[in-house]
Amino acid sequence: MKAAVLRAFGAPLEIETVSHANPGFREVLVEVAATGLCHTDLHFMQGHLPVPVPAILGHETAGVVLAVGAGVSAFAPGDHVVGCLSAFCGGCEFCLSGRPSICEGGDHLVRTEEEPSRLSSAGHAVTQFMNLSAFAERLLVHENAIVKIDKAMPLDRAALIGCGVTTGFGAVVHTANVQAGQSVAVVGCGAVGLSILQSARIAGAVDVIAIDINDARLETARRFGATASINPTGRDVVAEVRALTDNKGVHVAYEAVGTPKLVEQSFLMTRKGGTTVMVGLMGDGARIDLPFAHFIAERRVMGCDMGSNQFRTDVPRLVRLYLDGRLNLDDMITARIPLAGINEGFEAMKRGDGIRTVIDFHG
Repeated sequence: MKAAVLRAFGAPLEIETVSHANPGFREVLVEVAATGLCHTDLHFMQGHLPVPVPAILGHETAGVVLAVGAGVSAFAPGDHVVGCLSAFCGGCEFCLSGRPSICEGGDHLVRTEEEPSRLSSAGHAVTQFMNLSAFAERLLVHENAIVKIDKAMPLDRAALIGCGVTTGFGAVVHTANVQAGQSVAVVGCGAVGLSILQSARIAGAVDVIAIDINDARLETARRFGATASINPTGRDVVAEVRALTDNKGVHVAYEAVGTPKLVEQSFLMTRKGGTTVMVGLMGDGARIDLPFAHFIAERRVMGCDMGSNQFRTDVPRLVRLYLDGRLNLDDMITARIPLAGINEGFEAMKRGDGIRTVIDFHG
């Protein structure tokens, strides 16, 4: 199969022929239909976060089951599925307490050293990224890395649910538990930020404030349900958010960029008892400086691992919201490319062009 392989940090991905093994115990082979380009992939490509190379990145994906291994009963050839990077073991403390997104049983999801690698190139193992490796024509994954979806769902839109949309939705309904009538600010209006905006409106938030330095993205945010938008360039964005909320601040502020300074700014936007959720990904060495006095009023700052999702139930719900016309995924896809165009897609991402670029494997 063809795949985009990361061989050196900071270098373009290389389109190569890679081999996959046959499905083993509890494994599923999937023909990939579509995979989105995500900033998380870019962080690893640039070496901001570690991954053993060579590796096949990609994690926001959907496709069709080709074959299943022994012990698989929940999937069959022909099923339409979405992949999810927060694969779960099902038996650790966090899985059993309803928090599978921070599963500690990752060793149960991979092959042992005695088994052949799932992915290989010229006889040498290739690292599988986040239990998926979706910049390839096929996936060979543990069954707990995918979820079955309604075949009425277009697979290119379904791919978006695999990461960005689930992260945004979960950050609202799970991580912060936004309530009807509350106020929300979203710093960063890319795919994840727009998913937070939409999910906040679905949850019943009345004030949904979009903040971004890209005016085109702010315009998109208004179409996606933002009640106000702010370009913070040269402006006191904290004061403006407070002015929009009776000088109290928002109940929940989301930082969806991944910059320590913006986390501090988001924190200062919250009201007494408010919550700041850090959704944007940062490097391992990032540090955040926050004023202690604001914590006395019981403000909270929270991490967010892919929206604290429960993807086996969240993804079908998001599919239903799309099919019912309540979740806009169509306008999030701003470019479709072949696998061979993947490096150009990431260059566009660096420039801030569009919202989501999707690799169309059947285009």
